[in-house]
Formats: sequence, C-alpha cells, structure tokens
Amino acid sequence: MPTIQQEARISQMIFFLLYHQFKISVQYKVKIDSKYSTRQQLGWFWRIFQQVKLQSFINAMSGIIRVGLDFAFIWATKLSIDLATGNVSTGGLLPKPSTLFGAGALLISIMALQMALGYLGRWIAALLGVEAQNRMQRHIFEHLLRSEWHGKEQRHSGDVLNRLVSDSQTVVSVVTDTVPQALAVLVRLVCAFFFLFTMDAMLAVGVTVILPVFILLSRMYIRQMRAITREVRQTDSQVQATLQESMQHRLVLKTLERVPLLVKALTSLQTTLRQQVRHRTLFSSTSNLVLNIGFGAAYLFTFLWSVNRLSDGTITFGMMTAFIQLCGQIQGPFRDLTRFIPAIISSFTAAERLMELEEVPLEADGEPIRFEHGAGVRIADITFAYDSHSRKIFNHNTYDFPPGSTTAILGETGAGKTTLIRLILALLKPQKGEVVMYSRDEAGKEDEAVTVSARTRCNLVYVPQGNSLFSGTLRWNLQMGKPDATEAEMYEALNVACADFVNALPDGLDTRIGEGGAGLSEGQAQRLAIARALLRQGSILLMDEATSALDQQTERKLIENLVEHHRLMSVQPTIIFITHRPAVVDFCQQVITLTKCSTS
Repeated sequence: MPTIQQEARISQMIFFLLYHQFKISVQYKVKIDSKYSTRQQLGWFWRIFQQVKLQSFINAMSGIIRVGLDFAFIWATKLSIDLATGNVSTGGLLPKPSTLFGAGALLISIMALQMALGYLGRWIAALLGVEAQNRMQRHIFEHLLRSEWHGKEQRHSGDVLNRLVSDSQTVVSVVTDTVPQALAVLVRLVCAFFFLFTMDAMLAVGVTVILPVFILLSRMYIRQMRAITREVRQTDSQVQATLQESMQHRLVLKTLERVPLLVKALTSLQTTLRQQVRHRTLFSSTSNLVLNIGFGAAYLFTFLWSVNRLSDGTITFGMMTAFIQLCGQIQGPFRDLTRFIPAIISSFTAAERLMELEEVPLEADGEPIRFEHGAGVRIADITFAYDSHSRKIFNHNTYDFPPGSTTAILGETGAGKTTLIRLILALLKPQKGEVVMYSRDEAGKEDEAVTVSARTRCNLVYVPQGNSLFSGTLRWNLQMGKPDATEAEMYEALNVACADFVNALPDGLDTRIGEGGAGLSEGQAQRLAIARALLRQGSILLMDEATSALDQQTERKLIENLVEHHRLMSVQPTIIFITHRPAVVDFCQQVITLTKCSTS
C-alpha cells in the first residue's frame, strides 16, 4: 500500500494538473454564442440520422455483438484457468466443457468470431461510410446551388468548401460511427459492472467510484473544448480560403511580385492554427492524464484486492484473472468516452457551420413557365440596392425589351449594367417595382405576363462576362448548354460562334482544358461560351460583354452569323447586349444608356 508521503505527492500532482487545466480553461474562456439551441441541433442531427440509419444500426449491432464476444472470451479464459488448476465449479446457466482441450477450442472459436466480425464490420463501415458522406455532401451541395443568390456572398468560397468537405465528414462520422460505438461502450460498461457485481459486489462498486469524478470533469471539459474547437475550425477555414484564392490568382501575384506577402500571410495563419491546436492538445492531454491517474488507481485497487482474496483462498486464480479483465472492461468505456467526447464536440461545431449554410432560403420551385412563341422583358419602376448600407443602383427606373428586339445597354462602370441582367435572370429581386416577362399575340397585343422567377429562367440564355468554362473536355462544356446535343448541333453552334478553331484541334470536341479554360485564349473561351449558349435555344439571349476579347473582324463576323442564325429561327429571340463595342451597337434596334443614381 502507498505510504503517507507517496499519497501526499500524488495529491500534489493531481492538484497541479487540475490547476494547470484551470489556467488553460480561463485562457480559452470563450463565450459560445451559438445561434442554435441544443434542441435545434439535436433535431438537425436526427434528420441526418434518418438518412444514414442503416449504417448506424449495423455499426451499433456490430459493436454490441463484439461486447458479447468479449465477455464470452473472459468467461472462457476463467474456465480454462480453473480447469487447468482443478478448481472448476459445477452448475451455472451455460454448459461448460469438461476438458481443457474443449475450453481451448472454445477460446479459439470465440477469437475467430471476433476477427471475422472485425473484418466484416470494417468492410461494411467503409462501403456504407463513403455512401453516407457522399449523400451528405450532395445534400449540402444541391442546397447551395439551388439557394437564393444575393450578389454579395457572406462567406468566402474557401470557407464554404471547408464546411462542405471537412464538416460534413465530421458530422457523418459521428452519426454513423461514434454514436453507435458510444452505445456499444455503454452496453459494455453496464454488462461489465453487473458481471463483476455478481462475482464481487464490493469490488464492482470500488472500481466504479471514478464515475462521479468523470462526469464532473466532463462538464468543464466539454464547454471549454467546444470553444477551442470552434476557433480551430474558423482558422482552418481561413487557411483554406487563402490557399484557394492565391492559387486562383497566382498570375496576378507573380506579376505584382507579391508572392512573399501571401506566403507571409499564410505563415501567420498557420502559426495561429498551430498555437490553437497546441493549446487544444495540451488541454485534452491534461484532462486525459488526470483521468488516467484515476484509472491507474482503480486498476491497482483491483489487483491488490484480488491478490488479497486469492491469498485468503476465497477466490480461484481464474476468478482473479476475470477480475482484472473485467476491471479493464469497466475502465475501457471511460477511456473510450474521453475519445468520443472531442469527436462529439467537433460534430456540434461542424453541425452549426453546416446549419448556417442551410439558412440561405431555396429559390421558389415549381414547373417551368416557358414562352413557346417568344418573350420580352419589361422592367417597371424598380428600385434596387444590394443592402441597406449601399447606394441605390436603380431608383424608380423603367425599361422595356419587346419580344424579338435587339438592345445594347451602355453605361459607365458601376451604373448597374450587370445588375440589370441579374434582375432579369431573377438572381436578384428589386426592393420596389417588378420585372415581368411577357409575350404578344399576332396582332401585337400583350397576351401573357409573368413576374420573373426561377421558373421563368428556362426562357433565358446567358453569356456572362469573363471566362466561364469548366475544366474537362470541350464536349462537356458544350453539353452544359444542351446535354443531349448531337455532334452536328455542336459543330453548327461552334460555326455560328466563330469557334471553328475546334476543328483544327487534334482531339476536336474531346480536347481537354484546365481550370478556368486554361489552354485557350480569352477570345477562344468567349466564343465557346457563346456556342454553349446557342445550344440552349432560349427565347431571350443575354450577353454581358460577351465579345470584349474578340478582334473587330471576328466580332463583326460573329454578329453577322447571329443575325443569319436568328433569321432562320421560327421565333425571333430577344437579344440584350451589355457592350461598349461600336459593331454591337450598330447591330441593335435600341440603345439604353445607364447612369449612376444620384439618390442614396
């Protein structure tokens, strides 16, 4: 037994560790301003569980069966030792082998079942785990693409990707793996306690006295760990955003000679992240060390108790072995819970971040409203600003783009040209007034009018400014306009868009391009974007500086091709150009010049 001096040293050590942990807690006393109550978060987790309940159930059952096999192994071990020492007892609920050979065969059978279950469980968990994570990512991904677009994104795309990948993986892992394992651990704890209680009640109670201490420390641990984890996740998102943005604009960084500046910024963020992870690890390790001291004391207590009972002859050597094994079976769940708690805390932080992504409302859904006989757009008395702190882009403005007309929109930078296109696309909504899509009958009388929405977007063909191509093949990019387009249709669209250079490429339509159209010039990328738009065949064509990278000769040829192409169509499309190019303006029937609003 420990001496008084040894007990004093142990007490001093425990006090020091608790005091050090308290200092870390104070240092990271961050108020958790969660936007969601625990009930809301649990409800969200329940919805996720409904999508992956098959895997969760399989993992939980696998864990519970493994618990049963572990206790069967302990029982078989005790029986083997008792048979070897000649102290086997009769009776009991289960049939017992009468020979040492039979007991050995039983041990081997149980071990074989344990290994088979472990192999099968890992195989099933891997397959179902990937599917569960894919399903989760698809859900968030689709929500983001279908959600309303406000023009000023609140979160960096790097942060969104970090949440989409890392946070969704954390949530799925906890729901499908950690929670089922925790259930199996609780079953193991209860069974081990009662198993040991039936053999020695006082020993069972003595081993589990650590439970109140564990619960007390866990409350403080969870609160502080959650705050630290959220800081780590936020800094990690900033690192992701810096990496992504720097790679996207590496040409600008090189030409401005600002690579060292970005490397310095990244180093600063990584240093902050390293410090946060270090403090989190120190906090977690200190907590685990305090608990391990308690576990060690409980194990020592079990060993000394068993030795004392063995020397008195009140238990067999097989029972002593079972005592020690059951002590491990009781302490094991506590150790596992110390491992599960950080994962569960991380999952709540990840859930909050994913719930924030789902806050953005979805666009109105429903059957598309298609104008089969052509359409125009009327913008009636609109007022629009991106937010309450920004200047008004439009202030009671009215414009009309009749069916079949061609219009050039001119104006200085910031006058609202691109914003006007986004209002027509129903990506933005005016604070006042309305944007209406309408058609006319043969007599020229308006016969159908609908406020623009996601449902009217099927009538629009949009060519944005800048490079809007996807990495992959040229065929894949063209199929974005019409998934079932034939090669003949693709080459016809390329011909109209003056993109005949594709014919000279060794792989033709199967030529691969990199991110942002890498491998093509800006002019080639613009012409491919126009060809993709022509394949969509909508009744309203919106072109936002779509010919800005073309030389005058190619631009004029492209416009002539568009005129001829549209002349052959049964329904003349409405074309709206945002442009500064004289060749485009000369082609248009009306010209609208936008100016910046003077009213705030």
